[in-house]
Amino acid sequence: MKKPIIGISASMIYEEKDELFLGDKYSCVAYSYVDAVYKSWGIPVTLPILKDVSAIREQVKLLDGLILSGGRDVDPHFYGEEPLEKLEAIFPERDVHEMALIRAAIDLKKPILAICRGMQILNVTYGGTLYQDISYAPGEHIKHCQVGSSYQATHSINIDKNSILFKMADKSEIERVNSFHHQALKQVAKGLKVVATAPDGIIEAVERENEDEVFVIGVQFHPEMMFDKSIFARAIFKRFINICIDSRPAEVLLKDEVHHTEEHKEKNIDEKIKEIEDEEKKEFFKGDL
Repeated sequence: MKKPIIGISASMIYEEKDELFLGDKYSCVAYSYVDAVYKSWGIPVTLPILKDVSAIREQVKLLDGLILSGGRDVDPHFYGEEPLEKLEAIFPERDVHEMALIRAAIDLKKPILAICRGMQILNVTYGGTLYQDISYAPGEHIKHCQVGSSYQATHSINIDKNSILFKMADKSEIERVNSFHHQALKQVAKGLKVVATAPDGIIEAVERENEDEVFVIGVQFHPEMMFDKSIFARAIFKRFINICIDSRPAEVLLKDEVHHTEEHKEKNIDEKIKEIEDEEKKEFFKGDL
């Protein structure tokens, strides 16, 4: 069974210090996304920002699944609002690229895992809106931008029992997650349903209403940062990888390859993940031997 190719949407940074390369642009993505995909038995590929919609569609054709990564605020222009006082840095070129990625992935039936800003741009792409800052949402709010280690879980979320996320959480209604966002979903786009909320009502996860057409899930927290510390975070990536494999066109199997079919897939992935973790432990402790 071939490992699934997982595309991760990239951002862009500019060289501001090195005079030799001053102003150069670099396509980048936090390595925690790459690491989480690889450790979950996927092949991570970063997707640089493009303007050509046809080229973006070709990017998606190469993939078995798409991860929308975190980053700057979504430009409120795309959901019909003027910028408010607490809006932070925007990156419209990335917004356009990711909206095209999303539309292509839905059209080509490629599973999507949208993380933090990724969930926000997913919502905006299909007509939803955002709170430009959580303080603009009604009510009293807990702290959603934690100070501390990125892997630490700081606040709880309540998960809908009738959701895929609930299965990822090992049937636990309450989970604790990390939190690094100041914007939040406001009006939820048609076709998406809320499946998790924080104690203050802020939306923490959405899923596509008709999951039989194409799998789509968005989470406001960062499971990639918690991957090495959280069973819940690992379960999110593991199930996403499984869904990406399930969604691929059926492979032609030879007679002596029957043992690699569906009933063994879950076990194979578990074994591969354990192999990777064991190898990393050997490497880590090599200096002590």
